[in-house]
Amino acid sequence: MAYVPSREIAEEVAQEVWTVLVEGLGGFQGRSTLKTWLYGILLNKAKTSGLRESRQVPLSTFESGDSGRCELLEGASVAEVRSPGRSPWVWGNSSKTPSPEERLLRRELGAHRSRVIAQLPMRQRIVITLRDVEGWSSEEVCKALDIRSTHQRVLLHRARVKVREAMQAVSKRSQEP
Repeated sequence: MAYVPSREIAEEVAQEVWTVLVEGLGGFQGRSTLKTWLYGILLNKAKTSGLRESRQVPLSTFESGDSGRCELLEGASVAEVRSPGRSPWVWGNSSKTPSPEERLLRRELGAHRSRVIAQLPMRQRIVITLRDVEGWSSEEVCKALDIRSTHQRVLLHRARVKVREAMQAVSKRSQEP
């Protein structure tokens, strides 16, 4: 509970940890006690879930109390957004469609990001590709590469820092007159 915002999320984390225990017990190498190993998994899952949840904001926080409408969603209500079949105009609004210039810029930035990733050291390149491009979970990457979660986090952090710095440099250059 110290790392996650609600009891429901804490219960989900506990369920995930039990699943990892059942699936990964064969991979337990005995370098620590089973209790320590399980607690480490629980702590990592709780921290990861807490961080992920802290970055998410429920749509209901944007509703105005008096009208029930959401200014962020161009006047739609959260109920309409949760069931877009009843309110297709929210998703198809032409003002939300990127302009040709924005699409071109996104494509160019994506190509530059791909080139930067391709120049990273091999392990960093593999980890950032699996995590951020392919959407693999931390556990899946660790299993596939046979590395510890701490090593995976370090590789991912270093790769993200390098990519972010390169992207910021491009952004600064494009803003110069």
